[in-house]
Amino acid sequence: MTTWRPDVLGDGYEQLELPLGTDPDGEGEISATLVRYQPTTTDLPDRAVLYVHGFTDYFFQQHLAEHFAARGYRFFALDLRKCGRSRAPGHTPHFVTDLSHYDAELDEALRVVREEVGGGVLLAAHSTGGLVLPLWLDRLRRRPGGVAATGIVGLVLNSPWFDLQGPSYLRNVGTAAIDVVGRLRPRALIPLPKTEAYGRSLQTDGWRYDLDWKPLTGFPVRFGWLRAVRRGQAVLHRGLDIGVPSLILRSGASRSAPKYDASVDTVDAVLDVRQIARWAGCLGNRTTIVPIDGARHDVFLSTPGPLAEAFRELDLWLEWLDGAGKADTSAPDPADDSAGSATVSVLHRPMGEHA
Repeated sequence: MTTWRPDVLGDGYEQLELPLGTDPDGEGEISATLVRYQPTTTDLPDRAVLYVHGFTDYFFQQHLAEHFAARGYRFFALDLRKCGRSRAPGHTPHFVTDLSHYDAELDEALRVVREEVGGGVLLAAHSTGGLVLPLWLDRLRRRPGGVAATGIVGLVLNSPWFDLQGPSYLRNVGTAAIDVVGRLRPRALIPLPKTEAYGRSLQTDGWRYDLDWKPLTGFPVRFGWLRAVRRGQAVLHRGLDIGVPSLILRSGASRSAPKYDASVDTVDAVLDVRQIARWAGCLGNRTTIVPIDGARHDVFLSTPGPLAEAFRELDLWLEWLDGAGKADTSAPDPADDSAGSATVSVLHRPMGEHA
Protein backbone atom coordinates (compact mmCIF):
# COMPACT_ATOMS: atom_id res chain seq x y z
CA MET A 1 0.00 0.00 0.00
CA THR A 2 1.32 3.44 -0.96
CA THR A 3 1.35 5.66 2.16
CA TRP A 4 2.42 9.25 1.71
CA ARG A 5 3.15 11.28 4.84
CA PRO A 6 3.96 14.96 5.47
CA ASP A 7 7.47 16.02 4.47
CA VAL A 8 9.90 18.31 6.28
CA LEU A 9 9.39 20.98 3.59
CA GLY A 10 5.89 21.69 4.88
CA ASP A 11 2.57 22.42 3.19
CA GLY A 12 2.12 20.75 -0.19
CA TYR A 13 5.08 18.39 0.24
CA GLU A 14 4.77 14.69 1.07
CA GLN A 15 7.22 11.81 1.21
CA LEU A 16 7.07 8.09 0.54
CA GLU A 17 9.60 5.55 1.79
CA LEU A 18 10.83 3.10 -0.86
CA PRO A 19 12.24 0.01 0.93
CA LEU A 20 15.20 -1.49 -0.93
CA GLY A 21 16.05 -4.49 1.25
CA THR A 22 19.59 -5.38 2.26
CA ASP A 23 22.38 -3.07 1.15
CA PRO A 24 24.67 -4.77 -1.40
CA ASP A 25 27.48 -2.72 0.17
CA GLY A 26 26.93 -4.33 3.57
CA GLU A 27 25.33 -1.58 5.64
CA GLY A 28 22.11 -3.32 6.63
CA GLU A 29 18.59 -2.41 5.53
CA ILE A 30 18.31 0.55 3.20
CA SER A 31 15.59 2.62 1.61
CA ALA A 32 15.16 5.65 -0.62
CA THR A 33 12.67 8.49 -0.20
CA LEU A 34 10.38 9.89 -2.87
CA VAL A 35 9.13 13.43 -2.27
CA ARG A 36 6.21 14.97 -4.13
CA TYR A 37 4.92 18.51 -4.38
CA GLN A 38 1.16 18.50 -4.57
CA PRO A 39 -0.31 21.90 -3.70
CA THR A 40 -3.78 20.78 -4.75
CA THR A 41 -5.64 17.49 -4.99
CA THR A 42 -7.81 18.50 -7.94
CA ASP A 43 -7.08 19.05 -11.63
CA LEU A 44 -3.68 17.34 -11.34
CA PRO A 45 -1.45 17.51 -14.46
CA ASP A 46 -0.93 14.27 -16.39
CA ARG A 47 2.84 14.70 -16.74
CA ALA A 48 5.64 14.80 -14.19
CA VAL A 49 9.24 15.66 -13.35
CA LEU A 50 11.45 13.25 -11.40
CA TYR A 51 14.49 15.00 -9.89
CA VAL A 52 17.70 13.46 -8.48
CA HIS A 53 20.24 15.34 -6.32
CA GLY A 54 24.05 15.25 -6.24
CA PHE A 55 26.74 14.38 -3.68
CA THR A 56 26.46 16.07 -0.27
CA ASP A 57 22.96 16.99 -1.29
CA TYR A 58 19.27 16.14 -1.02
CA PHE A 59 16.07 17.70 -2.32
CA PHE A 60 15.21 21.05 -0.71
CA GLN A 61 14.84 23.38 -3.72
CA GLN A 62 11.16 24.25 -3.30
CA HIS A 63 11.33 27.05 -5.87
CA LEU A 64 12.33 24.48 -8.51
CA ALA A 65 9.33 22.29 -7.68
CA GLU A 66 7.03 25.30 -7.77
CA HIS A 67 8.42 26.46 -11.10
CA PHE A 68 7.74 23.10 -12.73
CA ALA A 69 4.29 23.01 -11.16
CA ALA A 70 3.53 26.41 -12.69
CA ARG A 71 4.55 24.95 -16.06
CA GLY A 72 1.98 22.17 -15.72
CA TYR A 73 4.12 19.36 -14.30
CA ARG A 74 3.67 17.33 -11.17
CA PHE A 75 6.98 17.34 -9.31
CA PHE A 76 8.72 14.41 -7.63
CA ALA A 77 12.24 14.24 -6.17
CA LEU A 78 14.22 11.22 -5.03
CA ASP A 79 16.59 11.16 -2.06
CA LEU A 80 18.83 8.22 -2.95
CA ARG A 81 19.89 5.54 -0.47
CA LYS A 82 22.00 6.85 2.44
CA CYS A 83 21.32 10.44 1.36
CA GLY A 84 19.24 13.13 3.05
CA ARG A 85 15.92 11.75 4.25
CA SER A 86 17.06 8.20 3.42
CA ARG A 87 20.16 8.07 5.65
CA ALA A 88 19.82 6.00 8.82
CA PRO A 89 22.23 5.34 11.73
CA GLY A 90 25.09 3.13 10.58
CA HIS A 91 24.92 4.35 6.99
CA THR A 92 27.98 5.92 5.39
CA PRO A 93 26.64 9.06 3.70
CA HIS A 94 26.19 8.59 -0.06
CA PHE A 95 28.33 5.44 -0.11
CA VAL A 96 27.92 2.99 -2.99
CA THR A 97 30.52 0.89 -4.78
CA ASP A 98 28.64 0.77 -8.08
CA LEU A 99 26.40 3.50 -9.52
CA SER A 100 24.16 0.82 -11.02
CA HIS A 101 23.01 -0.01 -7.48
CA TYR A 102 20.83 3.10 -7.80
CA ASP A 103 18.79 1.38 -10.50
CA ALA A 104 16.67 -0.19 -7.74
CA GLU A 105 15.32 3.09 -6.35
CA LEU A 106 15.19 4.77 -9.74
CA ASP A 107 13.09 1.92 -11.13
CA GLU A 108 10.77 2.00 -8.13
CA ALA A 109 10.45 5.79 -8.11
CA LEU A 110 9.59 5.76 -11.82
CA ARG A 111 6.99 3.04 -11.22
CA VAL A 112 5.28 5.13 -8.51
CA VAL A 113 5.36 8.28 -10.64
CA ARG A 114 3.93 6.46 -13.66
CA GLU A 115 1.11 5.14 -11.48
CA GLU A 116 0.22 8.70 -10.47
CA VAL A 117 0.42 10.39 -13.89
CA GLY A 118 -0.85 9.22 -17.23
CA GLY A 119 1.53 11.24 -19.40
CA GLY A 120 5.26 11.54 -19.92
CA VAL A 121 7.99 11.81 -17.29
CA LEU A 122 10.79 14.36 -17.57
CA LEU A 123 13.97 13.51 -15.65
CA ALA A 124 16.13 16.18 -14.00
CA ALA A 125 19.35 15.92 -12.01
CA HIS A 126 22.22 17.88 -10.50
CA SER A 127 25.98 17.14 -10.37
CA THR A 128 26.57 13.45 -9.49
CA GLY A 129 22.89 12.82 -10.15
CA GLY A 130 23.64 14.15 -13.63
CA LEU A 131 25.99 11.20 -14.13
CA VAL A 132 23.73 8.61 -12.49
CA LEU A 133 20.67 9.31 -14.64
CA PRO A 134 22.31 9.11 -18.11
CA LEU A 135 23.95 5.80 -17.16
CA TRP A 136 20.57 4.48 -15.97
CA LEU A 137 18.87 5.63 -19.17
CA ASP A 138 21.52 3.92 -21.26
CA ARG A 139 20.84 0.67 -19.39
CA LEU A 140 17.08 1.15 -19.74
CA ARG A 141 17.47 1.21 -23.52
CA ARG A 142 18.74 -2.35 -23.38
CA ARG A 143 15.67 -3.65 -21.58
CA PRO A 144 12.61 -4.92 -23.48
CA GLY A 145 10.77 -1.95 -24.95
CA GLY A 146 13.67 0.44 -24.30
CA VAL A 147 13.23 3.96 -22.95
CA ALA A 148 10.03 4.44 -24.97
CA ALA A 149 8.28 1.85 -22.79
CA THR A 150 9.11 3.81 -19.60
CA GLY A 151 7.28 7.01 -20.51
CA ILE A 152 10.45 9.09 -20.09
CA VAL A 153 10.43 11.97 -22.59
CA GLY A 154 13.49 14.09 -21.79
CA LEU A 155 16.38 14.89 -19.46
CA VAL A 156 17.48 18.15 -17.82
CA LEU A 157 20.99 18.16 -16.33
CA ASN A 158 22.22 20.92 -14.03
CA SER A 159 26.06 20.97 -13.93
CA PRO A 160 26.48 17.21 -14.43
CA TRP A 161 29.69 15.59 -13.16
CA PHE A 162 31.12 14.18 -16.37
CA ASP A 163 34.83 14.03 -15.42
CA LEU A 164 37.27 14.37 -12.54
CA GLN A 165 38.70 17.84 -12.06
CA GLY A 166 42.37 18.66 -12.69
CA PRO A 167 45.01 18.17 -15.42
CA SER A 168 44.73 15.07 -17.60
CA TYR A 169 47.94 13.46 -16.31
CA LEU A 170 46.70 13.74 -12.72
CA ARG A 171 43.31 12.32 -13.72
CA ASN A 172 44.99 9.34 -15.38
CA VAL A 173 47.43 8.59 -12.54
CA GLY A 174 44.82 9.38 -9.90
CA THR A 175 42.23 7.12 -11.49
CA ALA A 176 44.61 4.16 -11.49
CA ALA A 177 45.30 4.67 -7.78
CA ILE A 178 41.59 5.15 -7.02
CA ASP A 179 40.77 1.92 -8.83
CA VAL A 180 43.26 -0.14 -6.80
CA VAL A 181 42.57 1.35 -3.37
CA GLY A 182 38.83 1.57 -4.03
CA ARG A 183 38.71 -2.15 -4.76
CA LEU A 184 40.82 -3.21 -1.78
CA ARG A 185 39.77 -0.62 0.82
CA PRO A 186 36.50 0.88 -0.41
CA ARG A 187 35.68 2.79 2.79
CA ALA A 188 39.12 4.35 3.16
CA LEU A 189 38.96 8.14 3.20
CA ILE A 190 40.59 10.23 0.48
CA PRO A 191 42.61 13.04 2.13
CA LEU A 192 41.06 16.10 0.49
CA PRO A 193 41.24 19.70 1.72
CA LYS A 194 38.05 20.98 3.32
CA THR A 195 36.47 24.21 2.16
CA GLU A 196 33.25 25.98 3.08
CA ALA A 197 33.46 28.32 0.09
CA TYR A 198 30.54 26.91 -1.90
CA GLY A 199 28.36 26.29 1.15
CA ARG A 200 28.95 29.81 2.46
CA SER A 201 28.18 31.19 -0.97
CA LEU A 202 24.76 29.50 -0.97
CA GLN A 203 23.96 30.93 2.43
CA THR A 204 24.77 34.50 1.41
CA ASP A 205 21.62 34.46 -0.74
CA GLY A 206 19.50 32.96 1.99
CA TRP A 207 19.26 29.41 0.66
CA ARG A 208 18.48 27.32 3.74
CA TYR A 209 18.86 23.57 4.17
CA ASP A 210 19.61 20.90 6.77
CA LEU A 211 23.34 21.03 7.55
CA ASP A 212 23.25 17.44 8.82
CA TRP A 213 22.14 16.35 5.35
CA LYS A 214 24.25 18.89 3.44
CA PRO A 215 27.24 20.02 5.55
CA LEU A 216 29.08 23.17 4.51
CA THR A 217 32.39 21.36 3.97
CA GLY A 218 30.78 18.35 2.32
CA PHE A 219 30.82 14.71 3.37
CA PRO A 220 34.12 12.79 3.40
CA VAL A 221 34.96 11.18 0.06
CA ARG A 222 35.79 7.47 0.12
CA PHE A 223 37.86 5.51 -2.39
CA GLY A 224 35.15 2.96 -3.16
CA TRP A 225 32.58 5.66 -3.96
CA LEU A 226 34.98 7.64 -6.15
CA ARG A 227 35.99 4.44 -7.93
CA ALA A 228 32.31 3.91 -8.76
CA VAL A 229 32.09 7.46 -10.10
CA ARG A 230 35.23 7.10 -12.23
CA ARG A 231 34.01 3.81 -13.68
CA GLY A 232 30.70 5.47 -14.52
CA GLN A 233 32.46 8.41 -16.14
CA ALA A 234 34.56 6.01 -18.23
CA VAL A 235 31.36 4.42 -19.55
CA LEU A 236 30.01 7.87 -20.39
CA HIS A 237 33.22 8.82 -22.21
CA ARG A 238 32.88 5.77 -24.47
CA GLY A 239 29.48 7.09 -25.52
CA LEU A 240 25.91 6.51 -24.36
CA ASP A 241 22.58 6.52 -26.13
CA ILE A 242 20.07 7.76 -23.56
CA GLY A 243 17.17 7.63 -26.01
CA VAL A 244 15.66 11.06 -25.24
CA PRO A 245 16.57 14.73 -25.85
CA SER A 246 18.53 16.50 -23.13
CA LEU A 247 19.20 20.02 -21.88
CA ILE A 248 22.44 20.75 -20.02
CA LEU A 249 22.73 23.95 -17.99
CA ARG A 250 26.09 24.99 -16.56
CA SER A 251 27.91 28.06 -15.32
CA GLY A 252 29.94 30.18 -17.72
CA ALA A 253 33.13 29.79 -15.65
CA SER A 254 34.78 27.74 -12.90
CA ARG A 255 36.99 28.76 -10.00
CA SER A 256 38.49 26.76 -7.15
CA ALA A 257 38.44 28.73 -3.90
CA PRO A 258 39.93 27.61 -0.54
CA LYS A 259 37.70 30.07 1.31
CA TYR A 260 34.64 32.16 0.54
CA ASP A 261 34.73 35.53 -1.18
CA ALA A 262 32.15 37.28 -3.33
CA SER A 263 33.59 35.90 -6.59
CA VAL A 264 32.44 32.40 -5.59
CA ASP A 265 28.84 33.59 -5.99
CA THR A 266 29.17 33.83 -9.79
CA VAL A 267 31.14 30.70 -10.80
CA ASP A 268 31.04 26.94 -10.51
CA ALA A 269 33.28 26.43 -7.46
CA VAL A 270 32.94 22.63 -7.60
CA LEU A 271 33.36 21.36 -11.19
CA ASP A 272 35.29 22.37 -14.31
CA VAL A 273 32.64 23.61 -16.75
CA ARG A 274 34.97 22.95 -19.70
CA GLN A 275 34.70 19.24 -18.98
CA ILE A 276 30.91 19.45 -18.97
CA ALA A 277 31.07 21.04 -22.42
CA ARG A 278 33.64 18.52 -23.63
CA TRP A 279 31.68 15.38 -22.74
CA ALA A 280 28.12 16.61 -23.41
CA GLY A 281 28.10 14.97 -26.84
CA CYS A 282 28.55 11.54 -25.26
CA LEU A 283 24.91 11.37 -24.14
CA GLY A 284 23.52 10.53 -27.55
CA ASN A 285 20.25 11.79 -29.04
CA ARG A 286 19.72 15.57 -29.31
CA THR A 287 21.67 17.51 -26.67
CA THR A 288 21.44 21.25 -26.00
CA ILE A 289 24.06 22.78 -23.71
CA VAL A 290 23.63 26.32 -22.40
CA PRO A 291 26.23 28.24 -20.36
CA ILE A 292 24.65 30.62 -17.84
CA ASP A 293 27.01 33.50 -17.09
CA GLY A 294 27.29 34.15 -13.36
CA ALA A 295 25.69 30.86 -12.32
CA ARG A 296 26.78 28.77 -9.35
CA HIS A 297 27.54 25.03 -9.43
CA ASP A 298 23.86 24.39 -8.74
CA VAL A 299 22.52 26.65 -11.46
CA PHE A 300 19.11 26.75 -9.76
CA LEU A 301 20.69 28.10 -6.56
CA SER A 302 22.31 31.05 -8.35
CA THR A 303 21.93 34.75 -7.58
CA PRO A 304 18.69 36.30 -8.92
CA GLY A 305 19.93 37.36 -12.38
CA PRO A 306 21.51 34.05 -13.47
CA LEU A 307 18.70 32.11 -11.79
CA ALA A 308 16.11 33.97 -13.88
CA GLU A 309 18.19 33.28 -17.02
CA ALA A 310 18.38 29.58 -16.15
CA PHE A 311 14.61 29.37 -15.75
CA ARG A 312 14.15 31.26 -19.03
CA GLU A 313 16.37 28.78 -20.88
CA LEU A 314 14.60 25.86 -19.20
CA ASP A 315 11.21 27.21 -20.25
CA LEU A 316 12.34 27.71 -23.85
CA TRP A 317 13.59 24.13 -23.99
CA LEU A 318 10.39 22.80 -22.43
CA GLU A 319 8.40 24.63 -25.11
CA TRP A 320 10.56 22.96 -27.76
CA LEU A 321 10.09 19.57 -26.06
CA ASP A 322 6.32 20.03 -26.04
CA GLY A 323 6.46 20.61 -29.78
CA ALA A 324 8.84 17.70 -30.36
CA GLY A 325 6.47 15.44 -28.46
CA LYS A 326 3.95 15.75 -31.26
CA ALA A 327 6.42 13.82 -33.43
CA ASP A 328 7.93 10.39 -32.80
CA THR A 329 10.98 11.05 -30.60
CA SER A 330 11.51 7.46 -29.49
CA ALA A 331 15.01 6.07 -29.83
CA PRO A 332 16.07 3.67 -32.57
CA ASP A 333 16.37 -0.05 -31.93
CA PRO A 334 19.35 -0.60 -29.58
CA ALA A 335 20.34 -3.58 -31.72
CA ASP A 336 21.14 -1.12 -34.52
CA ASP A 337 24.86 -0.39 -34.15
CA SER A 338 24.46 2.96 -35.88
CA ALA A 339 21.74 4.19 -33.49
CA GLY A 340 23.95 6.21 -31.15
CA SER A 341 25.91 8.10 -33.78
CA ALA A 342 22.92 8.60 -36.07
CA THR A 343 20.82 10.41 -33.47
CA VAL A 344 23.39 12.72 -31.87
CA SER A 345 22.95 16.44 -32.48
CA VAL A 346 24.87 18.59 -30.00
CA LEU A 347 24.09 22.29 -29.93
CA HIS A 348 26.74 24.46 -28.28
CA ARG A 349 25.53 28.02 -28.28
CA PRO A 350 26.15 31.31 -26.46
CA MET A 351 23.81 32.33 -23.67
CA GLY A 352 20.57 33.84 -24.90
CA GLU A 353 20.72 32.35 -28.40
CA HIS A 354 18.20 29.57 -28.90
CA ALA A 355 18.34 27.01 -31.68
